[in-house]
Amino acid sequence: MATTASVARRAGRGTAPQTRNLGLALVVIAIAQLMVVLDTAIINIALPSIQRALHFTPTGLEWVVNGYALAFGGLLLLGGRAGDLFGRRRVFGTGVLLFTLGSLAGGFASTSTWLIIARVAQGVGAAIVAPTALSLVADTFPEGSGRNRALGAYAAVSGAGGALGLLLGGLITNYFSWRWVLFVNVPIGVMLAIAAPRVLAATHGRPGRLDLPGAATVTAGMTLLVYGLSRAASSGWTNTLTVGSLVTAVVLLAAFIAIELRSEQPLMPLRIFANRNRSGAYAVRLAIGATLSGMLFFLTQFMQNILGYSPLEAGLAFLPITVGVVLGAQSASRLIGRIGPRPLMSLGALVGAVGLFGLSRVTEHSGYVLGVLGPVLALSFGLGLIFVSTTIVAVAGVSPRESGLSSALLNVGQQLGGSLGIAVLGTIAATVTRNQLASRIPTHALINQAFTHGYRSAFAISAVIALVGFGVAAIVIKGRPQPTEVAGVPEAA
Repeated sequence: MATTASVARRAGRGTAPQTRNLGLALVVIAIAQLMVVLDTAIINIALPSIQRALHFTPTGLEWVVNGYALAFGGLLLLGGRAGDLFGRRRVFGTGVLLFTLGSLAGGFASTSTWLIIARVAQGVGAAIVAPTALSLVADTFPEGSGRNRALGAYAAVSGAGGALGLLLGGLITNYFSWRWVLFVNVPIGVMLAIAAPRVLAATHGRPGRLDLPGAATVTAGMTLLVYGLSRAASSGWTNTLTVGSLVTAVVLLAAFIAIELRSEQPLMPLRIFANRNRSGAYAVRLAIGATLSGMLFFLTQFMQNILGYSPLEAGLAFLPITVGVVLGAQSASRLIGRIGPRPLMSLGALVGAVGLFGLSRVTEHSGYVLGVLGPVLALSFGLGLIFVSTTIVAVAGVSPRESGLSSALLNVGQQLGGSLGIAVLGTIAATVTRNQLASRIPTHALINQAFTHGYRSAFAISAVIALVGFGVAAIVIKGRPQPTEVAGVPEAA
């Protein structure tokens, strides 16, 4: 075991780019991840302007968001595996260019269909960039404190990007045009495409072929699952299309598992779940994805609908989330090497639950400083701890040929968690609001009170979900990494 570990350490050092600037490499990876994460939120503020400019119907407008989300969620596994097979730096560059072209096309859109197609292209590019960016951190930085710090920066960007997207969306829409919400990605994408070959570690593909039956079933299954959950949030759980999409998704994903069990070169080798720490990290990320998306969704509505904030003011009110996530991420990256992932993951989920319970106490008369700021700071600090600890656990002990897959699964957990969270929490909030208004004359004060009760219920359920994440972290995650994990080689499974 010691011999294997020492060889792995030497091999790990050998894979790091000795003559490259690691700081520039991290900047490229972090900016790419920020670009992808921002785009899930930045467009939301601009939706009213987009609807007026391109004459979207209310149902058609949903596809500006759903088109991106479906392509992103449906193709994540395929994007991560493509990096493993064909070389991560090459695939990363391809994803960045596709995302950039989609952004450019969307900015010039003159019809609703044109914009939706461009958003789908962006989603495809994001599904390639997100998993390869994380696996490139593992390729570029050797095991140890350097990688932990790099993953801390990556995780801080991932956690804070949603709140930052709301702020930038408000600024750009307010002072420029909704088209610049898309155009802003173009110079960034061009810069990344030029810089990536110069500063990122060269990675080579490995012999093998893509599992096409597995790719087809998992892509279709994931796409239908995300679509079904998105439709449940807007049309209800009993809607025919909702039920049909979810049932078909379950059938396709079951077929995907059956294919993977029989395939000689599976798209997703199921042995990757044999490591309990890694599987626990995926589960925690799923739970936290639900709470984060729910918090951003409902807190945005609370501040604009109840507190009367403009979109720009609401975006500025989210700045403390960015600060809290960065502080939590930096604390976790410094501590995880000494105390292991379990205390950080558990504490992060617990602090996040406390923050969400605090938000569940807001009323229609609450102010921002006394009612929102404290809980938001607690929640965001907890998110920072969780993003770093789950990210480090997900890439520890994974063989180089499967780091793209492991990175994709972490993103899948957060993406599915977000879709599931908005669908479930949206249903709960709407039901509570409807019950509050039943058989009563709807005055302005009563409507505000009813909606606030709905938001409070959503925050309370989010806190319970965070506590489930705490339970998973406390029970499933081992206290310290095993020597084989620290050395960068997979455990025998």
